[in-house]
Amino acid sequence: MRGAAVEADALLREIVEYCRNAGVAESTFGRFAVNDGKFVNRLRDGGRITTATAERVRSYISRDARPNGRSAHRLLIDSAANPRRSVTPAGPHEPPAHVGRNFRFFDNRQKYQLFVSTCSEKSVVAQRVAMELVNIHPTPPAVRVFDAGFGDGTVLIRVMRAMHKRFPTMPFYVVGKEISVEHVRMTLEKMADRFFEHPSTVLVLTNLNYAEAPSLAPTSMAAATSLVWHEVGLTGGTSHEFEEQIAALGPFLAENWRVNIDPATGNPVYARPTVLVLYRDDHRFLLESVIPRRGGSEAGYDLVIASQP
Repeated sequence: MRGAAVEADALLREIVEYCRNAGVAESTFGRFAVNDGKFVNRLRDGGRITTATAERVRSYISRDARPNGRSAHRLLIDSAANPRRSVTPAGPHEPPAHVGRNFRFFDNRQKYQLFVSTCSEKSVVAQRVAMELVNIHPTPPAVRVFDAGFGDGTVLIRVMRAMHKRFPTMPFYVVGKEISVEHVRMTLEKMADRFFEHPSTVLVLTNLNYAEAPSLAPTSMAAATSLVWHEVGLTGGTSHEFEEQIAALGPFLAENWRVNIDPATGNPVYARPTVLVLYRDDHRFLLESVIPRRGGSEAGYDLVIASQP
C-alpha cells in the first residue's frame, strides 16, 4: 500500500509540472489523458489508480510534450482561437512562451472556487450590478434579466434581492446560462427563498451557448429538434416546500445537463440542449405572458449580467 501511495504522489507531481509547463488546467488534462475531468483532484485526495492508468497518463505526457514546453492540444487551442498567430516552435535559445507567466487560477475549478469563497468578489460584483437598477425602465409584462454564466448563483441571488426591493410588485423574468451541472445545482439550492419572497418570478436556466441562450433557441436544426424543454410549476406556499421540489430535479439535471469536449478548443459544450423553466403554479395566470414558450423567446432584456473572472 505504501508503494502505491508513493507511486500516486510521484505521478501527481509529474502531472502538476506538466500542466504548469503546458499552461493547461488540471481538469482539461484529465479529460484529454483519461477522459475524466476530476481525475487529478481525485488523485490529490488519495484516490487509487491502477498500473494501467498510470502508464496511460505517462504515455500521454510523453506523447503530447513538445521541445518548447507546450502541449500539442495547447498549440491546437491557440491556433483555433487565433488563426493568424504563428505556432511555430521556439528556437533552441528562445524561452518558452509560458516562462514568467503565473498560472491562471481561474483555469482550475478548485482554485477558483477557493478564491471566490474566501474573498468578497461576488458581493462586490452584486453590489455594483444592483446600482444599475436605478437606470433601467422596465416595460410590461416583466423586469427582464439575463445572466451568463451565473456560476454558483451568488451574484444572481443578490441581484434578485435588490430587484425585489426596487420592483416589489413587478413580475420577474430571469434567464441564466451555465454549462456546469454542479453550478446549476448550487444556484437552484438558493432559489427557494426567492420564490417565497417574490412569487411572481419566472426563472429559466439553460446550458445553451452564448449565441442561443438569450432567445432560448438553438441555432442548428439538429439541436432544436433534440432540445429538452422542462417546465416546473412549484406548488405550496413555503420555501421548504419549494426547496423539496427543486431538490427533486436532481435526476433530471444528471440526465440532461451533460457535456462533451469540443475537439477544436478543448472547451466543454452541451451534449443535449436543455431549458428548465420554474415558476409558482399559483401565479401561473398572472405570469402567462411572461413564461417563455418552446421555439424561441424575445431577448429584449432590461439588464444583462456578464460577470467573468
